[in-house]
Amino acid sequence: MLKLLIATIALISDPVDFPPTREETFVYICNSKSAKRYHFTKDCRGLNSCKHEVVKTTRSNAKSTKLTLCGWED
Repeated sequence: MLKLLIATIALISDPVDFPPTREETFVYICNSKSAKRYHFTKDCRGLNSCKHEVVKTTRSNAKSTKLTLCGWED
């Protein structure tokens, strides 16, 4: 019982840094009014036709502007 208590205290006092959630990850978008997709990598072939600047943003921000995942990424 004492070992369990010590282990519990150790876990509570030393929080683990969890990896970012999928929503907090960075994605790439074409900075165009007609852009419809976001991409996990800057080298995604879906960005080849982008004639504007490729911008790095969070996935949640991309989704909030109604962008969806690129078909080459899924």
